[in-house]
Amino acid sequence: MVEQDEHYDVVVLGAGPGGYVAAVRAAQLGKRVAVVEEKYWGGVCLNVGCIPTKALLRNAELAHLFTHEAKTFGIKVDGQVSFDYGEAFRRSRKVADGRVKGVHYLMKKNKITEVDGRGTFLDPHTLQVTNYEGNTRTIGFEHCIIATGATPKLLPGTKRSARVVTFEEQILADDLPQSIVVAGAGAIGIEFAYVLHNYGVKVTIVEFLDRMAPLEDAEVSAELARQYRKLGIDVLTSTRVDAIDESGPQVRVTVTGKDGAQQVLEADKVLQAIGFAPNISGYGLENTGVALTERGAIDVDGRCRTSVPHLYAIGDVTAKLMLAHTAEAMGIIAAETLADAETMELDYAMIPRATFCQPQIASFGYTEAQARELGYDVKVAKFPFTANGKSHGLGDTTGFVKLISDAKYGELIGGHLIGPDVTELLPELTLAQQWDLTVHEVARNVHAHPTLSEAVKEAVHGLAGHMINM
Repeated sequence: MVEQDEHYDVVVLGAGPGGYVAAVRAAQLGKRVAVVEEKYWGGVCLNVGCIPTKALLRNAELAHLFTHEAKTFGIKVDGQVSFDYGEAFRRSRKVADGRVKGVHYLMKKNKITEVDGRGTFLDPHTLQVTNYEGNTRTIGFEHCIIATGATPKLLPGTKRSARVVTFEEQILADDLPQSIVVAGAGAIGIEFAYVLHNYGVKVTIVEFLDRMAPLEDAEVSAELARQYRKLGIDVLTSTRVDAIDESGPQVRVTVTGKDGAQQVLEADKVLQAIGFAPNISGYGLENTGVALTERGAIDVDGRCRTSVPHLYAIGDVTAKLMLAHTAEAMGIIAAETLADAETMELDYAMIPRATFCQPQIASFGYTEAQARELGYDVKVAKFPFTANGKSHGLGDTTGFVKLISDAKYGELIGGHLIGPDVTELLPELTLAQQWDLTVHEVARNVHAHPTLSEAVKEAVHGLAGHMINM
C-alpha cells in the first residue's frame, strides 16, 4: 500500500448534491470524513445547474407576465417595459453563491475536512489529490464514496466554443444572443428555451425524437408542444442535426427532418442539451478494480456498493437516474450502508422527476404506454386545471393531473402532471406509492381548499371511480 499523509474512515470524491449529503450523513453516523472536490462545492446543481436556472426561470416568468398578461391582472404599463438580463444573471449568481456557502457551513458544522483538488486513485485504499498549485497529498481511507458526476455530451464532430455552448457556458453568460438553436428538447433544453425566449431571443428547438420532453407521458409532451408554439418558440421534432458550421457571421446548423428534407438554420449561438456521460476518466478507477456497466457507468447494487466491497458510487456517475435528488438519496444509502445503519433501497422508476419550464412538468413512475407494455391492468384518470378553483385565481389553467394505477391492486404506478407549480404536488403521490397505499386510501386524504393539490385529489377520486368536480 502507498504511504499515506492522512487517513479517514470515509473519503467522498466529489462535493455535488450526492457527495456532500453522503459526507454529512456519514459524519452524523460517527465517521471521520473528508470530501475531495476539484471545482464546484455543491456540484453542478448549486453552481451552474438546478439552483441558478430556477432564479433565471423566475425572472423569465415575471418578464412573461408583464409582457403578455399585465392587462389581465390590472397592471397598467405606461411607456416601454424593458428587462435587464444582466441584472437577472447577477441575481442568479447571488442565489447560487448563497447555496454554496451553505455547503461549506455544513462541512464545518459536521467537522468534515474539505480537500480542494482532483482526486486520483493510486490503489483501492488511497487517493492522491493534486490542487491548483500542483501540490499533492496522499489520503487513505477505509471507505470511499465516488460521486464524480457527469459531463455534457456533444453532437458528433462538434466541440465547445464561444458560439457553440452547453448549459454551463450559457448560464455563466451575462449577455444574450439575438437568436439561438437549442439541440435537445429534454429538461435542460426546454428550460433554457423558456428563459431565452422571454428575454427576446429568437429560439428554435431541434429534437431528434418525435416529441418534446420525449421521456414524459405522450399527453404531457403534446400539451407542452402546444404551449411552446403559442409562446412563439419554433420546435422541430423528428429532426437530426447533421452539422454545425461556425465559419460565417452566424452559426449554420444543418438539419434533416423526418421526411428526409434538409434545411439550414442560422443563429448567433447553438446550445447543445443532448444528455450526459458519466465522469469515469482521469480518476484512476483502473487502479481500483471497480466494474463498469455497458453504458460506461460505475456498476452498483441496491446499496450503492461497487464490485469492490469498500468502494461505493452514487449519483450521475452510476447513470441510474441523473437527477440531483437521486444522488442525494443514494448518498444517504451509501453512508448508512458503510456504517452498518438501517437503510432503504431505491426504486429508481418511482423517483420523482421535475422540469421547471412554464408550464411546469412533474412525473413519477410509468407512463401510460410503459405500464401497458409491462402488462399492468391499467386504469387512468385525468383532471384538468380548468376545473380547479385555485388555478383560476392564479390566472393559469393550463394542463392537467394524469394518474395511473394498477386496477388489480388499486395502487399508484405513475403520475404525469403539467401545469402551474405542479412540481410541488409530487411528494403526496410518491409517498403513497412507496408505502403501497391504494387509491381508495389516498382519496380519503383531505386537501385544503382552494389549492392546486385538489387536482391530485380529484384524479385519485377518478381512479377510485367517483371524481367529484368533473
